[in-house]
Amino acid sequence: MIIKDIELGVINIPLARPFKTALRTVEYVEDVVIKVTTDTEFSGYGEAPPTAVITGETKGSIITAIRDFIKPALVGMDIDNLDGIFHKLHSCMVKNTSAKAAVDMAIYDLYAKKYQTPLYKVLGGNKTELETDLTISVNPIPEMVADSLDAVGKGYKILKIKVGKEGLKDVERIAAIREAVGPDINIRVDANQGWNAKQSVQIITAMEDRGLNIELVEQPVPAHDLKGMKFVTGHVNTPILADESVFSPEDAISIIREGAADLINIKLMKTGGIYNALKICSIAEIYGVECMIGCMLESKLSVSAAAHLAAAKSVITRADLDGPSLCKADPFVGGPIYDENMIRMVNEPGIGIESVPFLVID
Repeated sequence: MIIKDIELGVINIPLARPFKTALRTVEYVEDVVIKVTTDTEFSGYGEAPPTAVITGETKGSIITAIRDFIKPALVGMDIDNLDGIFHKLHSCMVKNTSAKAAVDMAIYDLYAKKYQTPLYKVLGGNKTELETDLTISVNPIPEMVADSLDAVGKGYKILKIKVGKEGLKDVERIAAIREAVGPDINIRVDANQGWNAKQSVQIITAMEDRGLNIELVEQPVPAHDLKGMKFVTGHVNTPILADESVFSPEDAISIIREGAADLINIKLMKTGGIYNALKICSIAEIYGVECMIGCMLESKLSVSAAAHLAAAKSVITRADLDGPSLCKADPFVGGPIYDENMIRMVNEPGIGIESVPFLVID
């Protein structure tokens, strides 16, 4: 099975409600999608969200990276030569991790299709279903409480609460949500780099003192401040999850060895795809560190690739794969089944997506 072409396109899917974090506000999923064609009847699909505030990539940069650097490097290669393909993918240019991730997942999609096997079984086949949280955007407290209750009413048992804009006022946000949803709902707190180290300890300690029972706090400090994150991790009881600080396997090793965080968040758009995400899984297993699988603002296409990885690996013990649930519509055919908080794998070959309606870019 030889790679013949990589076609580029875009999708535009409105969100059910604006997505607000400490870093940005978004109303649409506007992502680059690709179709890798071969000399057989099989094609593979991938997706890349332009997330400039995290990966530094824009729609234009993703298109240029794939069209001018990645495609020329990979056309003509045999799908069975995975190691060679991914060596070329990651050596043809530095960074541009979302662009690489889109192509990476399309290659894995094709590889599993060639052998007529669901991707999660090719990667490890650990489980057939996942439970995801649902993100609650940062808003005035009454709106966040209402959104949390709505999520619980739909069956979600885990909420990820966005904070990081107003310091200690974030404690009041979490307290109001905890009072509203009761003690049995898991609450994860995501500051999106919104606090400094001393603030983080003050805020997290205040949540602990009030008995708010937080499962974890995600990326409390800026991504580059590993010393600050280590300070936070060492001064609070609540587990700290490293997100924006972890792009590469090397990052994961540094954070684990330094004791800068308790948990690692894997996102394909940061790692450059499944190939490097598998390396992070192996590193985490060696050190006995659990991982979460997460996503950016992505549609069902790329979130499904992440779901296959999560279903394959036991070291991935938590899922934050709510991208499809945040979208107002699902334009795709096939793939895992998203039933509110549960994601169920199917036995279709590859990622399972059969149709991707995108606007082709010349």
